Amino acid sequence: MTEKVLGFGGLFFRAKDPAALAKWYADTLGVDLTPTDETTNPWEAAGGPTVFAPFAADTDYFGNPDQQFMVNFRVRDMAAMVAQLEAAGARVEVQPDMPPIGKFTHAWDPEGNKFELWEEM
Repeated sequence: MTEKVLGFGGLFFRAKDPAALAKWYADTLGVDLTPTDETTNPWEAAGGPTVFAPFAADTDYFGNPDQQFMVNFRVRDMAAMVAQLEAAGARVEVQPDMPPIGKFTHAWDPEGNKFELWEEM
């Protein structure tokens, strides 16, 4: 039997202002800041499906051709999350529903990184 990984333990990426961008994700999407001591717990993602999908090197799905990855966050209520992002001034593009897969929205963080939101149907 082959040993398998259990899931993602973290997502690490470069940022121009790591502290400000981490705070934006915490304030806007609820992704807790990385613990700096043993008394603070890291963000815990809710259980559910995770898609692991390499894309072609020339894909335009991520937007900026220099962006090497795109995060997809599962959400409970797409309409509420879209309203929250818009209220925070984020660029948001709601995508057409894809029954039975779900609802999708593309958004950009303050440093221009495109990410995707997914609400299961």
